Amino acid sequence: MTTLISTTDTVTRDALAVLQPGFTGTTAPDWVLRRIDEGLASVALFGRNVRTPEQVAALTGRLSAECDALLVAIDEEGGDVTRLEVRTGSSFPGNFALGHVDDVALTREVARELGRRLTECGVNLNWAPSADVNSNPGNPIIGVRSFGADPELVARHTAAYIEGLQAAGVAACTKHFPGHGDTATDSHHAMPRIDVDLETLHARELVPFRAAIAAGSKCVMSAHILLPALDPDRPATVSPQILTGLLREELGYDGLIVTDAVEMQAIAGTYGIERGSVLAIAAGADALCIGGGLEDDGTVLRLRDALVAAVRSGELAEERLADAAARVRALASWTQGAKGTGSEPGAAVREGTAPGTGIGTDIGLVAARRAVKVTGSVEPLTGPVYVAAFTSESNIAVGDETPWGVAAELGRLLPGTETDTYSSETEAPVAAVLRAAGERRIVVVVRDAHRHGWTAEALDTLVAERPDTVVVEMGVPQAAPRGALHIATHGAARVCGLAAAETIAGAGRESGGTDCPRS
Repeated sequence: MTTLISTTDTVTRDALAVLQPGFTGTTAPDWVLRRIDEGLASVALFGRNVRTPEQVAALTGRLSAECDALLVAIDEEGGDVTRLEVRTGSSFPGNFALGHVDDVALTREVARELGRRLTECGVNLNWAPSADVNSNPGNPIIGVRSFGADPELVARHTAAYIEGLQAAGVAACTKHFPGHGDTATDSHHAMPRIDVDLETLHARELVPFRAAIAAGSKCVMSAHILLPALDPDRPATVSPQILTGLLREELGYDGLIVTDAVEMQAIAGTYGIERGSVLAIAAGADALCIGGGLEDDGTVLRLRDALVAAVRSGELAEERLADAAARVRALASWTQGAKGTGSEPGAAVREGTAPGTGIGTDIGLVAARRAVKVTGSVEPLTGPVYVAAFTSESNIAVGDETPWGVAAELGRLLPGTETDTYSSETEAPVAAVLRAAGERRIVVVVRDAHRHGWTAEALDTLVAERPDTVVVEMGVPQAAPRGALHIATHGAARVCGLAAAETIAGAGRESGGTDCPRS
């Protein structure tokens, strides 16, 4: 129940200031405008709020008209996780592709161009990059969102990404502290646990976060994960030992700390969102991400009132809430001063040549082409092919709305190409593929084949039947290469699909193409 409180007192305004809520619709709801007037200092955009860049710019312009220094946040990692291009797929490869290329200048330029596009849309806080070390290849939620499994590689690309994004005037938010890469559980669904010693955490998980702090990351996002070596009782988001003791005091971080979404089951199912939010602010978090699943005024009021009640009962120190709100407002002020700093990124791309590539094209496609790894060889395909997409359930961070694969691009390059989708529920998938393909060459598209037993089995059977099959792996290429030609794209962004299609059709080199290693 919403308590009857003043909407103008300092505590209430501070309670609103620490929330980063989402909302429904492609225009600014009246309730959001009211809450901004009452002290709300941040809003969050999701795929449901996006139609076109022009529409997003109009939306953020209306929101900012209520308050110049407003944080407008988005979860735009590029690669598999995109909100600006949620219905088409991203124009930028994700972290894993960039880590595979391992060119920090390229990573910096990609992030800067992404930041420029965000700035043009009125977005000034990006919940990216992921600094997680993907040490568990079976991780169901990180995977290609990570730069890789080597802590030093992840560290240098995390720093480059932050530098590029913030050079464009967009605050980076490095996540998921203190590291979500060694989990086998998705914190959207349950509480992950990492049972490693302190020595391992410092040598692996924390290395990229140290680099992020040194690079000046304006924001760090906490993870809803339990690390008994750091705190045996509370997950990072609500742990004073982790947020204050480790991040603030030991690592010396002085920027904004924001939680991962508090409605995720690791928090909501353990503490409830109101209690979890109070504990997070008390532990040292400065802002609460909310709105991926809950996007209404009632949720905002529930959290506002829970924080106010906690201050009045003495459970949450008023000074701690005030400090958190001040950090939010300070970051909003930084974004005001940073406006316009990203007006000249990507000059080499606009002038026709991406740095070090000799390719006159978009920097995202340049990076995607460089990330392609080819095993085996076949003559470029010239006629229509049959594309079989072996799909599995998308994780919540990626979502089902964003398309992936190579069929659309192959259809453009090889007219007459057809495609169908197969899943673990498909009866006799290999027989179905063979019937549908007929005499045409088969291109199979998979994502994380090593994590899905039915996919691996179907691939083995299909390649045995049709040895000339082309296999495109758009996830983590942990499994051994299969097929006459195996293409690893290191991500499923739209540009990764285009780079793979060019490789299959022999079109990439004609247009400046990939410098892709073959083995």
